[in-house]
Amino acid sequence: MIFLRISFLLFSLTGTVTNYNYPSFNLSDDKMATLGGVHDSEASQNSVEIESLARFAVEEHNKKENALLEFARVVKAKEQVVSGTMHHLTIEAIEAGKKNGKKNIYEAKVWVKPWLNFMELKEFKHAGDVPVFTSSDLGVLKDGHGPGWQSVPVHDPSVQDAANHALKSIQQSSNSLFPYNLQEIVHANAEVEDDSAKFDLLLKVKRGSAEEKLKVVVHKNSEGTYHLNRMEPHL
Repeated sequence: MIFLRISFLLFSLTGTVTNYNYPSFNLSDDKMATLGGVHDSEASQNSVEIESLARFAVEEHNKKENALLEFARVVKAKEQVVSGTMHHLTIEAIEAGKKNGKKNIYEAKVWVKPWLNFMELKEFKHAGDVPVFTSSDLGVLKDGHGPGWQSVPVHDPSVQDAANHALKSIQQSSNSLFPYNLQEIVHANAEVEDDSAKFDLLLKVKRGSAEEKLKVVVHKNSEGTYHLNRMEPHL
């Protein structure tokens, strides 16, 4: 009470209020990256916006490293809210100028501030070869094994497409108000027969706040069409 009266008296006598200047903080790239969690991009991975970001990433990488990569497609797109948006892109690119043009998977981070017309490539790194098998390789496995189930990389574009089709089919037949979101392809097997293929996948998904694992079998025919054959919870 005494303190309040003294403060009021001082204010009455001086008629002034002291303003304090608080220190400002500049966020480093590492701190900036922790401001928001990484989640699926609002735009589709096949959208013009995401593709333009991926092409920019490849072009910037080529300039910095004097490389000759050619953009092929976006495999996966995620984003993170920072001071602007950090786009986490999984990109398939071709090594141009080399015989048979080897395909590879790359992980890139592109920082965008639309209001400043700012775009910067923060990271670009090799993430693996593509693929042990593709639709053009149906019936031929590079490791020379005969028919039967074989383990394949989870980042293989065909595996990614099969997983996305499975989730889409499950969602269409579900009565849940919450959509299924793919968190991770835990494991993937594939079996090639003539001009078709089957995928046996273990998926980690999220529906609302609940996480679960699903075991799915997806068939891909000679025309490239996917069909969900079986789905069951994995305990």
